[in-house]
Amino acid sequence: MSTKRSPIDALWDFFCSLKLTIITLILLAVTSIIGTVIQQNLSPQEYLQIYSETTYRVLNSLQFFDMYHSWWFLALLGIFSINLIACSIKRFPRVWKTVHEPVLTAEDSLFRTFSNVEEHVVSGSPADYRDKIAKLFKENFAEPVVTEKEGKIHFFAQKGKYSRFGVYVTHLSILIIFLGAIIGNLWGYKAFVNIVEGTQTTKVWPRGSNEPLELGFAVHCESFSVSFYPGSNRPKEFKSILTVLEDGKPVSEELTNRPIIVNDPLRYKGITFYQSSYGPTGDPIFNFRVKVRETGETLDLVARQGQMVKLPDGGGFRVVQFAPSFQNFGPGARLETVSADGKRSNFVVLQAFPEFDAQRGGDYIFSMGEYKQRYYTGLQVAKDPGVWVVWLGCFLMVVGCIIAFFLSHRRIWLTIQPVGQKTGIKLGGSAHRNQPAFELFFDEFKKNLKNEIAS
Repeated sequence: MSTKRSPIDALWDFFCSLKLTIITLILLAVTSIIGTVIQQNLSPQEYLQIYSETTYRVLNSLQFFDMYHSWWFLALLGIFSINLIACSIKRFPRVWKTVHEPVLTAEDSLFRTFSNVEEHVVSGSPADYRDKIAKLFKENFAEPVVTEKEGKIHFFAQKGKYSRFGVYVTHLSILIIFLGAIIGNLWGYKAFVNIVEGTQTTKVWPRGSNEPLELGFAVHCESFSVSFYPGSNRPKEFKSILTVLEDGKPVSEELTNRPIIVNDPLRYKGITFYQSSYGPTGDPIFNFRVKVRETGETLDLVARQGQMVKLPDGGGFRVVQFAPSFQNFGPGARLETVSADGKRSNFVVLQAFPEFDAQRGGDYIFSMGEYKQRYYTGLQVAKDPGVWVVWLGCFLMVVGCIIAFFLSHRRIWLTIQPVGQKTGIKLGGSAHRNQPAFELFFDEFKKNLKNEIAS
């Protein structure tokens, strides 16, 4: 007569199921791919530039734009965590019993289960070999437990028993990593801020939100610089010089005029500032040397981009366009001159070639000197109070994997018993992992045993 399982037992078996583990892992992998393909936490305007309005509404309703905070992704993590805990609880008592309550006396039925077995029949009584074999165990394996029962002498020894718990260390590490991620999601943030050279800010803007967050201190951008690969507009390196202030004063020498570049962030009070982007702000200011062709007189003039600057004949000029690398010739500016009678002319002046404009044949010869362009630095700002919890989980995962995959629980049983007028010695052993290595060890142990009983 079959007994009907209770709903609690059915629920327990469901969460202990290996099928549930596999399905949950597959779903987590697939959803993680979605979170990688679809950019997370952009503004609605940015998404509408990528997707149609209908597609945006569908994906937004599925929470694909903030997937790692969605209820269904957190539910998957929760199910996987419960499954991991349930499986560990179900199997732990059996493993604990195997380690701490081992079978000390091996009968014939147990020896038949071993693939590594050796038997000898020798002269003499069992007591003649007791001390020799105990010494053999101690010198070549581990201190044995000796049990005398019904005229038989049983030996049992084991090594690496705690390697069976490596898998539980790995399970615990996964749960700790999840916990760290939850802490980071609840009490941390990822934000951005743009700071113009010579200014400071005490706020950052989380992605996907229009409400700023207070830092509790100020970050001042002392200066910004960018260098380009020769003959191109591709930036080679861009660098910000930052100072962290509290109550209007630098917090330390280390955080005063602190340079940051890509992959070399600034950290303070658990908040990390990464160099992310940059851009020009305001109009650049140029120094030009203007030579009057007819008289040879030279003038040093300062011009802001777009500003009309007067010339001696009543005309003027202005900078129409500027490029840090003009057609691979270095910094250059496109100028427009307006004569007194309203005649206009456009031409290019190159900083690296001060005599270049002389070939144009105009009334004035322009050469470009130094220029000043103010930049803003774009910083990614991250606060993750759970990062150290995640690092702890990663460390435990490495330790657990080393224990689980590189160590093994090795056990050896030996029984000495009377066989007629002689003595029978039966040896057997097993390892729960890495059987080939254990077989090599067992063969060596058999040889030592043979030499010992022969002596």
